[in-house]
Amino acid sequence: MLNYYTTATPHLRSQPVFIQYSNHRELKTDNLPNHGRGNAVHSGSMNLSRSGPASNGTVVGGQSPVLRIIVENLFYPVSLEVLHQIFSKFGTVLKIITFTKNNQFQTLLQYSDPMNAHHAKLYDGSLHSGTRLRLFSGGFDGQNIYNACCTLRVEYSKLSSLNVKYNNDKSRDFTRLDLPSGDSQPALDHAMAAAFGTPGIIPSPYTGAAGFTPAMAFPHPAGLSLQVVPGTLEPLSIPASAMAGRMAIHGMPPTAMNSVLLVSNLNPNNISPQGLFILFGVYGDVHRVKIMFNKKENALIQMADATQAQLAMSHLNGQRLHGKVMRVTVSKHQTVQLPREGQEDQGLTKDFSGSPLHRFKKPGSKNFQNIFPPSATLHLSNIPPSVTDEILQNLFAACGYSVRAFKFFLKDRKMALIQLGSVEEAIQALIDLHNHDLGENHHLRVSFSKSTI
Repeated sequence: MLNYYTTATPHLRSQPVFIQYSNHRELKTDNLPNHGRGNAVHSGSMNLSRSGPASNGTVVGGQSPVLRIIVENLFYPVSLEVLHQIFSKFGTVLKIITFTKNNQFQTLLQYSDPMNAHHAKLYDGSLHSGTRLRLFSGGFDGQNIYNACCTLRVEYSKLSSLNVKYNNDKSRDFTRLDLPSGDSQPALDHAMAAAFGTPGIIPSPYTGAAGFTPAMAFPHPAGLSLQVVPGTLEPLSIPASAMAGRMAIHGMPPTAMNSVLLVSNLNPNNISPQGLFILFGVYGDVHRVKIMFNKKENALIQMADATQAQLAMSHLNGQRLHGKVMRVTVSKHQTVQLPREGQEDQGLTKDFSGSPLHRFKKPGSKNFQNIFPPSATLHLSNIPPSVTDEILQNLFAACGYSVRAFKFFLKDRKMALIQLGSVEEAIQALIDLHNHDLGENHHLRVSFSKSTI
């Protein structure tokens, strides 16, 4: 199974799934409540029981006051104060530890009561409305902190309590104001290490971002509309620099601050700097692309800043392109060097810093709100009135793509959705047809859609 899926990455809901061997020799289920029933009923909701013994400081998921929170699509930084403000809606937050693991910003958060954690995870609701940030009674799993980004994934932790050694911007024990501020969160104790499956220290502690003040005293940047719902939390706001998509994440290791990405396992027969510019340009403004002269399955891509580089990496790592699974990591290089005059390059290095095709050059652009993972459904825009659905479907079909469905937007025929046979097809179609000339001074705009037809 492992060998097969190494070369054929499986996908669930358009997201790549990576399979590897576990450190565990076997799964232990003997101590689970309701053993043999396959599931357990809690408060009228059906929850899958989680495997693992309930000893040594850990508890069965669903009974713990500790939540594990992953923030996906981290376009704007999320500080410890922001998390405390949000999750305090459902009860008293005792302790928080933030860290970065597997290129994901994660949090362990302990409530005073397990029911607080239960409601925070499961109670249905929403965090935002329209272009306004809005907090009210509602569960947080799957919700966005800010518009179209910073998506919360909330699950129960196997830990029964957190051991916080320092009060700083990475960890906080709200019951112990006497703790020192230490430089970093120390090594995990045994029970906490077991919960992560591997021993060692928490890597890459996250410390928020420049421009953020404590959550209750956020500045109100011009142009950002905020709405407060009576009887609920104070509003959160995004610094103007973050709204412009230029927020640098501080406290991360030097490589994580780098704006240059290393892309490997490319198909050297089909790849080009222009193609990589179009694809990675979905998630940020690409300044330079360099395909390695002696190893053409590798490329360096320089984004406008480190935040956009992290965003592109989180969405494109593991996606299939030209039959191969791309690997995207942060490069050790700080910049992509252009070839010296007279140096042989074969057109493998391109400077796109002045390209008119950058999607995010305008501060506050609506494109910031429409960043989604690769999907089989593409969003088409800038369509002239004379172009029919048949013309567009034939355009994609002529390029070798299988069109499964198509529809114009009812209120705006300048936009449409087209569903192709697979995510890989859609990725390639975006590369091939973004900026395609449709006539009448209209060039087709292609992006990934969160919708299906």
